[in-house]
Amino acid sequence: MSSLTENGLAAPERKTGRILLIACGALAREILDIKALNGLDHMDLTCLPAKLHLFPDQIVSHVETAVQKHRAVYDQIYVVYADCGTGGKLADACARLAVEMVPGPHCYAFFEGNAEFEDRREAGEITAFYLTDFLVKQFDAFIWRPMGLDRNPELRDMIFGNYTTLVYQSQLRDPALLQKARDCASRLGLAFEHRHTGYGELETTVTRWGQTAAADE
Repeated sequence: MSSLTENGLAAPERKTGRILLIACGALAREILDIKALNGLDHMDLTCLPAKLHLFPDQIVSHVETAVQKHRAVYDQIYVVYADCGTGGKLADACARLAVEMVPGPHCYAFFEGNAEFEDRREAGEITAFYLTDFLVKQFDAFIWRPMGLDRNPELRDMIFGNYTTLVYQSQLRDPALLQKARDCASRLGLAFEHRHTGYGELETTVTRWGQTAAADE
């Protein structure tokens, strides 16, 4: 029988043995694929709006609220974000909340591999603009329109003038997405490079969380 809270309502039942992933909505499909591929059926997923990437200063408060909300139900919670423009504030919040997050500065780094991505940057790859599968699909909604390029196309050279190459980091091998990524590069006036990263360190991290929890049972 469920216990009662002070206001007389039934307390939420704890999901014993289950893990909650609190994730960026831009990673939802990838996480579901990783769960299916690795048999991580004991992991549940809840996503925060992908549009928070447009307002990184809001990510921390949304993650904190979600962790506190779900703590009444889950013994184990993980945060499927990298730093994502929070300037270390998300890491500080996760430390206070005693939850683990994905290591790295952003998804471009953990898809490619954090060390490899940093090596490329140190070798001079500092004029690349990156897209993932999600951002290729949502190019207009997350890049073209928010930057005002639909209304003022002359802003393109001002915004992207210091970039030379669009690097498409694909998670799936999808010819239609590859062609759309080429079109995105053309629209931005950038050279095009394709790297198939798969799920990179997102997969190894989520799988490690799931396997560690299973071993502890």
